[in-house]
Amino acid sequence: MNETRTALVTGANKGIGYAIASGLGALGYRVGVGARDESRRDTAVEKLRAAGADAFGVPLDVTSDRSVTGAAELIERRAGRLDVLVNNAGISGEMDPGWLQDPTTLDPELVRTVVETNVIGVVRVTNAMLPLLKRSASPRIVNVSSAVASLTRQADPRIEIGPVMAAYAPSKTFLNAVTVQYARQFAGTDILINAACPGLVATDFTGFHGPRTPEQGAATAIRLATLPDGGPTGSFFEDDGVIPW
Repeated sequence: MNETRTALVTGANKGIGYAIASGLGALGYRVGVGARDESRRDTAVEKLRAAGADAFGVPLDVTSDRSVTGAAELIERRAGRLDVLVNNAGISGEMDPGWLQDPTTLDPELVRTVVETNVIGVVRVTNAMLPLLKRSASPRIVNVSSAVASLTRQADPRIEIGPVMAAYAPSKTFLNAVTVQYARQFAGTDILINAACPGLVATDFTGFHGPRTPEQGAATAIRLATLPDGGPTGSFFEDDGVIPW
C-alpha cells in the first residue's frame, strides 16, 4: 500500500479550508480538496500544486448522499485509504446586520438548513469515510467548530462572545456534542477526533472582518490532524488550549 499519507479537507477551495489543505500539503500529505464548485475547486488544486503540494480535487457536497458516496469512492481509487479527515465545510445562515440571528424571529427553515450542513453533513461525510480511515495506522478526524459553540462562554456575561447567532452558534454546539459521541464510540481504537476553533479569521465567511489570517486560523486544525498516537480525543481546542464546553 502507498505509504503517502492522504487527507481530505471539506470546503477546501478557499479561506480556512484552503489554508488547512495548504498546511497539510506542506507537511507531505496528499490532499483531497473537497468542494462543490468545480471551477473554484480546480483553481485551488492548481494553486496547491504550484506551491509543491500533492493535491487533487474531490467533488463534494456534504448535504448530498450521492456526492459523499462518490467522494469516498474517488479517494479509495486514488489512495486506498484516508489518514486525515478535516470536516471544515460550514455555513452561517442568513444574518441580520451585525451578524445577528434573533431567536425570537428566527425562521425554523434557516435552522434546519444550517444544521444540515454544519452537523448532518459532518456525520454523513465522517461515516462514509470511516472504512477508509480504519485502514490508516493513525487516523485523525478534525471538526472545525467555533468558540461561539461554548455554552460556558455564551452564558457568562463577563465574556465578550459577539452577537446573538441563534442558528449558527447552536449548530456548532451540536457539532461539538456529536464530536464527543464519536470519541466515546472510538474509545480503545487508534482514531482520534477533536473539534478546533480557528478564531475570528478575515475571510469571505466573516466579510473579511477579523484579526486573524486563514493560516493562523488553520493552525489548530493542522495540529489536531497530525497528533501523535495517544494524543487527546473528544476535546475542543483553540490556539491557547482547551475551550470549555
